[in-house]
Amino acid sequence: MKEPDDQDTDGEKSVTSKSDGKKSLRSSKSESRSPVQEDNTFLEDATDETFTEGEESYLEEDSDEERLEGSLSSFQYDDLQSTTVSQQTPAPAVEEAEEEVKKKISESFFYDYMELASMPFVTLDSDIPLDLLTLVHSFGYDCRKRANLQLLDNSIAVYIAGNQLIFLNLKTKEQIYLRSSSGEGIGVIGVHPHKTYFTVAEKGSFPDIIIYEYPSLRPYRILRDGTEKGYAYVNFNYSGTLLASVGSNPDYTLTIWNWKEEQPILRTKAFSQEVFKVTFNPDNEEQLTTSGSGHIKFWEMAFTFTGLKLQGSLGRFGKTTTTDIEGYMELPDGKVLSGSEWGNMLLWEGGLIKVELCRGTSKSCHNGPINQIMLDEGEVITVGSDGCVRIWDFETIDTADIIDETGLLEIEPINELQVDKNVNLFSMIKMSEAGNNFWLAQDANGAIWKLDLSFSNITQDPECLFSFHSGAVEAVAVSPLTYLMATTALDCSVRIYDFASKTLLAQMKFKQGGTALVWVPRMVNFTGAEIIVGFEDGVVRILELYDPKGLTVFVGRKTISDADIRLKQVFKPHTACVTALAYERDGEILATGSKDQTVFFFEVEMDYKPIGYINTPGPVCQLMWSPMSHLESTLLIICENGYILEAPLPTINLEEDDHDVVSYEIKDMCIKCFHFSSVKSKILRSIEIEKRERQRKLKEKIREERRNKLAAEMGEDGEKEFQEEEEEEEEEEEEEPLPEIFIPSTPSPILCGFYSEPGKFWVSLGDYDSGFLYHCEFPPCDESRDFKEQKDEPIDVRYLEDTEDNPIQTITFKKDIKAKLPSPRFGIETEPIPEDIEDPKAYSIENARRKREHDKLMKEVEEIKARKREQIKALRIKFCKLLEMNEELPKHMQFKRTDFDVDSKIRAEMHRKTAFKIQQVEKELAWEKEKHELGLMKLKNRFREPLESDTIVVHAILSDHKISSYRLVQPSKYSKFKRASQSERKPSKLDRFEKEGTGRKDSLRDAGGSIAIQEESIIETGKKFRPKTLSEIMVENQIEKTRKLILKAERAQLKIQQRKKEWEELYKSKPGDDYEDPKDLQAIKEAQVYMGDFNLKTAPDYKIPEHMRINAAKKEEDLGHLDSLVHGNKRYMNKCILSLRDLKVAVVEEIQCLVQELKNIQSTLHVSKHIPIPQIPQIHPEEVPEKRFQYDEETLLNFKQQHMKSDDEKSPRVEQTGSEGPGGGFLKLSSGKDGDLTTRDSMSRSSKASTFSLDIPKYMEFEKAEPTDVELEIMKRDEIKHVYMQQYLVNRVKELIVTFDAELRLLRHQKLKLDTQMKLSDLHHVTLFQEILLLKNFEKQENILQERVNSLDKEEQYMQWKINETLKEMEEKKNEITKLQEQEKALYAGFQTAIGENNKFANFLMKVLKKKIKRVKKKEVEGDADEDEESEESSEEESSLESDEDESESEDEVFDDSICPTNCDVALFELTLQLREKRLDIEEALVEEKKVVDNLKKEYDTLSKKVKIVATNLNAAEEALEAYQREKQQRLNELLVVIPLKLHQIEYVVFGEIPSDLSGTLVFSNHALKRLQERIHELQEENSKQQKLNKEWRERRKQLIQEKREMTKTIHKMEETVRQLMISKFGRVVNLEALQTLSVNTTLEELKIRKLRKELANAKEMKMWEEKIAQMRWELMMKTKEHTRKLYQMNDLCIEKKKLDSRLNTLQNQQGNAFQGLREADVVAREEVTELIQLQAERISALKEEIALLRRKGGLILPPIQSPQEKEMQPVDL
Repeated sequence: MKEPDDQDTDGEKSVTSKSDGKKSLRSSKSESRSPVQEDNTFLEDATDETFTEGEESYLEEDSDEERLEGSLSSFQYDDLQSTTVSQQTPAPAVEEAEEEVKKKISESFFYDYMELASMPFVTLDSDIPLDLLTLVHSFGYDCRKRANLQLLDNSIAVYIAGNQLIFLNLKTKEQIYLRSSSGEGIGVIGVHPHKTYFTVAEKGSFPDIIIYEYPSLRPYRILRDGTEKGYAYVNFNYSGTLLASVGSNPDYTLTIWNWKEEQPILRTKAFSQEVFKVTFNPDNEEQLTTSGSGHIKFWEMAFTFTGLKLQGSLGRFGKTTTTDIEGYMELPDGKVLSGSEWGNMLLWEGGLIKVELCRGTSKSCHNGPINQIMLDEGEVITVGSDGCVRIWDFETIDTADIIDETGLLEIEPINELQVDKNVNLFSMIKMSEAGNNFWLAQDANGAIWKLDLSFSNITQDPECLFSFHSGAVEAVAVSPLTYLMATTALDCSVRIYDFASKTLLAQMKFKQGGTALVWVPRMVNFTGAEIIVGFEDGVVRILELYDPKGLTVFVGRKTISDADIRLKQVFKPHTACVTALAYERDGEILATGSKDQTVFFFEVEMDYKPIGYINTPGPVCQLMWSPMSHLESTLLIICENGYILEAPLPTINLEEDDHDVVSYEIKDMCIKCFHFSSVKSKILRSIEIEKRERQRKLKEKIREERRNKLAAEMGEDGEKEFQEEEEEEEEEEEEEPLPEIFIPSTPSPILCGFYSEPGKFWVSLGDYDSGFLYHCEFPPCDESRDFKEQKDEPIDVRYLEDTEDNPIQTITFKKDIKAKLPSPRFGIETEPIPEDIEDPKAYSIENARRKREHDKLMKEVEEIKARKREQIKALRIKFCKLLEMNEELPKHMQFKRTDFDVDSKIRAEMHRKTAFKIQQVEKELAWEKEKHELGLMKLKNRFREPLESDTIVVHAILSDHKISSYRLVQPSKYSKFKRASQSERKPSKLDRFEKEGTGRKDSLRDAGGSIAIQEESIIETGKKFRPKTLSEIMVENQIEKTRKLILKAERAQLKIQQRKKEWEELYKSKPGDDYEDPKDLQAIKEAQVYMGDFNLKTAPDYKIPEHMRINAAKKEEDLGHLDSLVHGNKRYMNKCILSLRDLKVAVVEEIQCLVQELKNIQSTLHVSKHIPIPQIPQIHPEEVPEKRFQYDEETLLNFKQQHMKSDDEKSPRVEQTGSEGPGGGFLKLSSGKDGDLTTRDSMSRSSKASTFSLDIPKYMEFEKAEPTDVELEIMKRDEIKHVYMQQYLVNRVKELIVTFDAELRLLRHQKLKLDTQMKLSDLHHVTLFQEILLLKNFEKQENILQERVNSLDKEEQYMQWKINETLKEMEEKKNEITKLQEQEKALYAGFQTAIGENNKFANFLMKVLKKKIKRVKKKEVEGDADEDEESEESSEEESSLESDEDESESEDEVFDDSICPTNCDVALFELTLQLREKRLDIEEALVEEKKVVDNLKKEYDTLSKKVKIVATNLNAAEEALEAYQREKQQRLNELLVVIPLKLHQIEYVVFGEIPSDLSGTLVFSNHALKRLQERIHELQEENSKQQKLNKEWRERRKQLIQEKREMTKTIHKMEETVRQLMISKFGRVVNLEALQTLSVNTTLEELKIRKLRKELANAKEMKMWEEKIAQMRWELMMKTKEHTRKLYQMNDLCIEKKKLDSRLNTLQNQQGNAFQGLREADVVAREEVTELIQLQAERISALKEEIALLRRKGGLILPPIQSPQEKEMQPVDL
C-alpha cells in the first residue's frame, strides 16, 4: 500500500503495485497474519489502487472465504485438540483491463514492507504474543554463497544469513535486518551502481526480486515470475537502467528487466547446467556474459525481424579441458578473460580460446580455481581459492597471443598478496576511501577480511574483521550459569559466544568436524566451565573454558582475549560420528550415541572410566535421561530408522579390574524397544470419515429445513418437488473412495523426542509422517522378541500446524540462567595438556580393548611356539648324533635311512601340506599375478607391439666402427589408408534412376512373367488330363495353320528389316565431308597442351590441368607411398644389418671353436713354441636387444637381491651400482645365460673338432722309458704338424675378423647413403604433411564448389537428355502426321477411283465427303469421367469446330446429305459417308498430333533456355572452381620446400659466379631436363614422318575418288537391268518387299478362330441352361404339391368356420329372445366376420388362379391380393 507521504503531486500517471494472483498457498503464509479470526473464516482484504490524472480511486473489497474442509486443521479428532489458525491470505487479483498502452509506475511509489516481510503467526487459542521472539543479533554468515558481500557505502556492508538480510556497520559493529518475503530464504543480492538501490532475489516457488531504496530500506519495485525455485545471480548494467537475473535449478532462466517498470524485456534459457554468474559488459551494455558448470556463454541483444532477441554463443574449449568457470571479466575490446579450475587464465575471443595464460615454467596462475577477476586502475586483479590476490599487467593480457602449439603464454604477476593459511577467497569488493586501496574479501572458510592492495612500504597486513562458521551449525549449547553459547560445525571448530555482549569470545580448531555438543551440568562441574563435544571421527573431547585474566601473569605473557579454551580430556568410544551426548540426572554417568549403532556409558566421577556399551538396531540420533519426577533413572535412545529404546541405568562393578575385561559390551541389560509403525494414513482416513459424517449431517439438516419450507409454501406439490430434487441430487452425488491405508517402504526418520511419563514419550518424525507429535508407550521388556519383527503404534497424536514440509527438529525446555563468567581453576596453568587423538584411524576404546586382548593372546601363542621350537631343536640334535653313530658302525650293522622313519605317512603328509600351501599361495596371488600380467601386456602393446624392429648396434671387432639399424615402427596410417578422391564425379541421379528403374521394371517383369508362367503351367497340367472335343481339335488345327503362315511372313519381313538395318549402318558409318579422325583430334589437343609455352605454377595465369589437380586424398596417397618406400628401404637395411649381426655371431662361434682347437694343440707343444691365443670377440648387449626381455627365476631372484641391497645400503659404490637400474641387471644376467645357450653348439663343435681333427695321444700310466728313434721321429713330425696347425688357426681367426670388419665398413657406407636419402625423405615428408594440412583447409570449400559443378553438370546432361527425347518424340509425331496425310491422300484417290469419270453426282458426293460436321466425341460416349479433360481443349479447336458448324449449317440450306439423291447409286452414297467418317477420323488425329507437336516445340524451347542458363551457371561454377584451384596452388607455392643441391647442380651463373640471390631460379630434375631436350629431336622426327604420311594419304584419296565414280556407274547399270526384268515378268515395277511379305489375312483367320471358340462356348452354355430348366421344373412341381396341401388345409378350416358360424347364430338367436333388438357390438362383430369371410374367399380365388398359372409354362405370377386393412397400413409414397 502506498504511504501517505508518497502522494503523486505532479499529476503524473502512475500505477500502484498489484497483488500477484499467481501466488500459491505458501505465499499466503508469508503475508502478515492477523491474530483474530471469527467463525473459522479467513478475512482477506484486497486493495487495487489506480491513479489517474488529478484523482485517486481506491477499490476495497472484503470477501469471506470458507475454510478448506479438506485441511487437517479444520477437524477435531477424538484425541486431537481443536486448533485454529489465523492467517491473512493474499488478496484475490482484480482482473486487469486490457489496455493498449501500459501506464508508467510513478517514481515516488513504494510498497509497504510490513505487507511483504514474512511475519510470525499464532493460533487463536494460544496466549503466546506475536513478539515473543525478537532477533537481537546474528552470528551467522553464508560465506559459500556467491557475491554474498556487498558495500552500500564505506561503512555499511550487506550480506545474507539464512532468512535475513543483514546490514553491518563496519565501524560500530551494529546490525540491521530485513526479513525474506517468501519465508524460504534469499538466493542472491545485488547493489545498484549508484548505491541508491539494492536487490534481494528470493527463494521459493516462483520467487520475487524485491528492489529496496537505500538508505530508507523501503521496497521500491517487485519483479515477478523470473524463475521457478530460486535466483543464482543478479547484476545491474553500468548505467543502472537494466537488471539481469539468472535462475537456479531447474530452469536456469536468464531475464533482462526494465526494473523500474517491473517488466521483463528479454527472457531465455541460459544453459542446461548450473549457471554461476551473469554480468553486463561495462563498455557495451548490449553484451552479456554467463558462466557456470562446464561452460561460458556470450550473449548479445540484437534486433531481428521479430523484434529484440537475446542471441547466445557458447564458448568452445577446443583442445583445452572443459572447466567450471567461476570468475571472468569483459575487456573493453569485446574479449573475455576467465579463470579455470586448475588456476590458469583463459583469454576468449570470438567464442574461442585465444590463449591460455600461466606463470613461468608452466606454473598455474593460482593453485586452484580463480573465483573472481576484476579490472581496477588499468590492472587486472585475480582472486583465487588458494588465498592469494595477484595483480597482472592489463596490456600484456590484452595483447597476448599463441606462440607455440601448446597454446600457453607465460606471464608473471606484478604484485601478489597471500592473505593467510587456510583461506579460500570467494569474492572481493573495493571500499571507496580516498587515498587508500582497501578491499573487503569474502572468505569461503568463514571470515570477512580487510585487505590493503596498495603494495607500498606502509601497506597494512590483512585484517580479519569477522569470523564465522563456514557451514551449517551442527550443535548449540547454552551455559547453565551465564550468557555464553557454544557451537560446533563441520568446519572443525568449536566457538564460544557471549550473546549478551554479541561478541565471539574464543574458538578452537581440530582435525575433524564437530557433530554433537553439550554443556556439562553443574552437578558435574559446579562452575559451569566445561563443555563436551563429539566429533565425526568418533572422538569425544572435554573442553574447559576459563577467563585468562585470572591466571598468574608471568613475564612476557600477554592477555590475548577475554576467554580461552583448554583441552581437558579426550577419548574415542565410537568408530563413526558422535550424534548424541547426555548426562544422567545425577551426573554420575555420561552416555554417548553414534551412527555406528552403539551407546557407550562412562562413569563421570572416575574420570570418565568406561562402563560398557550396548548395540542398537539403528543409528542413534538422540539420547535423553529420565527427569527427576521418574522413580527410576532410564535412558531414552532414539534411532533414526524408527526404533526407540529404553535402557536402565547400567550397574558399575567396582571390584572388577579394568585389565580383566575382554570386551565392554553389556549383554545382560533389559532393554525395552518400540518400533514405530506409520499411522498417519489411518489418521487421515478417520478425519475424512468424520468430515463426511459432519457434511452428511449438515446436508440432512439443510434438506429438512428446505422440506419444511417447501411444505409450508406449496403443500403437497412442494413435497413432490422436494422429492424430485432429492432424487436428482442422489443421482448426481457420487461418494469418493476413502484414502487408502499407506505405509512407506522406507521408515520415516525420527527427528527428536522426550519423556512424558515413565514408560511413555513423545516423538516427532520427518518425511511422510511429519505434521504430528506422536505419543507412544513402551511394551514390556521381552528378551526373546526380535526387534526387527516388532511393529508398534502410538497411543495418541497431536496435530502441529504448518509442519508438513518443516517438521519439528528439536525440542528444548526452559532453563533459568544467571550471568556469571567462569574463573580458572587453581593450578590450571601448570597442568599438562592431555595428548589429543588426531588420527581418524585411531582405535576406539572397544577396538583398543580387543586389540590388547588379541595382542596378549598372540604373545602367549608365540611363547608356546618358541618352547616347541626349542624342544624340536633338541630332538634334531639328538637325531643327528644317532645318525653319526650309525655311520661309524660296520656296514652290516648299520641301519638303513628308512629305518629311522617312525611313520612313512608323516613325510607324505608333510609333502601334501606343503603342496597345498603352495597352491593356496598361488590362489592368493592369482589376482596380483593377473594384474601384473595385464600391466605387462599393456606395456608391450603400447611400446613393443608397434615396433617392427628395435635398434641393433653391430660393433666391429678390431676397429671402433659400428653400424646401427633403424628403429622401425609399423607402417603409418597414410600407407594403409586410401580415401576416395573428392573430385571424382559421382553417377548422376538420372543414371541411378535409370539403373534402378530398369532393374525394378525387369524385376517386376520377371516376377509377372514367372506368375504368368506358373498360371499357364497349372492350366496346362489341368488340360492334360481332360479329353479334347472335336471342336477344340478343329480350332487347334486352324490356329496351327495360321501360325505357320504368319511365321513365314514374319521371317521374310525380318530378313528385309535386317537388310535395311545393315544398309543404314553402312550409310551411317560413311564419314562426312568434314569428318576428322578422333585420334588426330586427340593428338592435336595434346600438342596444344604440351607444345609451346612451358607455364610455371607460379604464373598468375597458370591454369591447372584436370589431371594435375590435387587434393588432400591424393596427397595422403603420395604420403602413404613415400612412407611405404621409406619403410621398405629401412626394412631392407635392417635385414642387412641383422644378417651382419648373425654373421658376427657365426664368426664368434667359429673363433671359439678355433681357439678351443688351438688350446688343445698348444697342450701338446712346448711352452716356448706357443703363439699368443687371439682374443675371442664379445657379443655386446646392444647387438642382441631382444634378450633384454628374456628372464628366468634366477634372474628375478638376483634382481630382487640387488634391489634390496640398493635400498638398504647407502654407500656411493652401492648407489653407483644401483644407478645402473634394473635393466642393467637384467641385461647382464640374461646375456650371460643366453650366451651360454648360443655358444652351446659351438662348444660341442669345438669338442668334436678337438676329438676328430687331431689324434692327440693319450699316454697311459706306465712307467716312463727312453723313447726309441722311431718314436722320436714320430714326435718330431707331430710337433711340426702342430706348429703348422697352430699358425694356420691363428691366421684363420685373423682372416675371419678382417673379413667381418670389411663387411661392416661396406654396409656402413651404404647405410650412410641411405641415411642421406632418409633425411631427404623426411624433408619431403614434412612438405607433404604441410601440403595435406593446407589442402584440408581448402577441402571443404573445394568439395562445395566441386559438388556444385557436378550437380550443374548432371543437370545439364539431364536437360540435354530431355531435349534429345523431345526431339525424338517430335520426329515420331511428324512421321505420324506424314502417315496420316498420306492416308488422307489415299482416301481421296480411292474416292475418285470409286466414283469414276463423268459422274453427274461427283460434285454432290465430293461435297458430302468434304462436309465438316460436329461429331460426338468418344470420351463423351464412354462416360462423364472424362468431361473435365474434354473441357480443357484449346480455344483454337473450339473456334474451328464452331466455324465448321457454321459452314455445315450454311451448306444444309443447299443440300441434305442425309438422303441419297434420285438416280444416285446408293452403295456409292453409303461408301461416301463411310469415307467421310474416315476422313473426319484422320483430321481429328491430325489435329491431335499437331497439338502434341506444338506442345513439344514449346517444351523444347523451354528446355533450350534452361540448358543455356544451366550452361552459363556451369561455366561460372567451373571458373569459380578454377579460381579456387589457382588460389590453392598459390598457397601451395608459398610453402617452403627444402631441396639440398650440390655446387655442380647449380647452372645459374652470372659473370662466372653463383649469385647470392637464387630467388629467380628454377629447379629442374635431371630427368625432366633431359626429357625436354630429347623431346626436341622427337618432334623433329615426328614432323618429317607426318609430312611423308600426308603425301601418301593424298595419293590414296585420289585413287578412292576414281573407284567411287566407277562404282556409281555399275550401280546405275544394275538398277536398269532390275527394272527391265520386273516389266517383263510383272508388266510393271512392283515392290519386292511387299510381295515377299504378302501372306494370309490374319484378321480373317483370327475371326474364324474366334467363331469356332464362340460356337463351342455357346454349346456349353446351352447345355448349362437346359440343366437349369430341368432343375426349375422339379422345384415347380414341389411348390405345386405344397400349394395343394395348403388348399386342403384351407378347405378344412372353412368347413370348421361354417360350423362355428352356425353355432354362433344359434347362440345369438337364443340370446336375442331376451332383448328386442340386436346390440351395437353384435352388429359390428358380424360385419367384421363378413369382411373376413370375403377376404378369405378372395384369397382362395387368387390362390386358385396362381395354381393355374403355375401349371402353365411361362405363366406370370401375380402378387397376392392384400386385404383392405393391409392396404391401409402400407405407407404412402410421397
